[in-house]
Amino acid sequence: MDRATPAPPHWVIYGDRYVAGSTGPPAPSEIKGYNVFILSFLLTEGAWDKASEWTTLTAAQRATVKAQYAAAGIRLLVSAFGSTDVPTTSGADPIATAVKMANWVIKYDLDGIDVDYESVIELFFSFPLKDSAVQEWLIKFTTQLREHLPQDEYIITHARTFTPGHYKGGGFLKVHASVGHLIDWYNIQGATEYTSCANLLTTSSSMWPKTALFQIAASGVPVSKLVIGKPAGSSSATDGFMSPSMLAGCLSTAKKQGWNAGAMVWAYPDAAAPWIKTVRGSSWPI
Repeated sequence: MDRATPAPPHWVIYGDRYVAGSTGPPAPSEIKGYNVFILSFLLTEGAWDKASEWTTLTAAQRATVKAQYAAAGIRLLVSAFGSTDVPTTSGADPIATAVKMANWVIKYDLDGIDVDYESVIELFFSFPLKDSAVQEWLIKFTTQLREHLPQDEYIITHARTFTPGHYKGGGFLKVHASVGHLIDWYNIQGATEYTSCANLLTTSSSMWPKTALFQIAASGVPVSKLVIGKPAGSSSATDGFMSPSMLAGCLSTAKKQGWNAGAMVWAYPDAAAPWIKTVRGSSWPI
């Protein structure tokens, strides 16, 4: 498989939990129907969880896994930061951090990196850290990542919530305006209010205005880059759960309106091949 960025739809699954009897990513048969598996997490201090497991395999073992994944049409990425890492607050340099993480991706022969920068966590713990500092950090970090991970050779995604008007300076819309052309797609994270098709796709609440799928697109983000993300169940996240069959109906509705970006789920093994088979349903049947 060449490293060129795959065309949508993107069917994405994260994994960070240790699974007895298995080291590293699952066998392709376990995640049939997905085309991206993301190892979590690569932190500023180094690799943890599934990312760490990947480093414990020999080069030959990693090559075998990559060959199996390539044959199944699955790209293998690593996720950076997550909810426990606060690089801006801790004073991590965006340029040096990007270089370090890009080199890690190259060293361990992955197809790219997902930037799961939890800006809400940063802002909560770093008060009175200004929104502009968060935005500028991400812009510099993403720019440097792409310098070392060229487009059409490596995938760069962001796990994001878009909140127009909620943060000063435009929030992540400012980041998108600056470096969105360097980002292949966004794995959109949601909360409790996005548990009906209407709230998920067309009309969000007054608490989080203009954050439904097509509202984000109306704010200037290409709809082809907006991958809908959901937790696999209550054990995977505190809110935002939607049954796979309901999500399948929402995806079908969105497809009829011109959307084709795909879906993301957190996380394996709570979600696996049966989950994505239901979600893809009749819209993108396996």
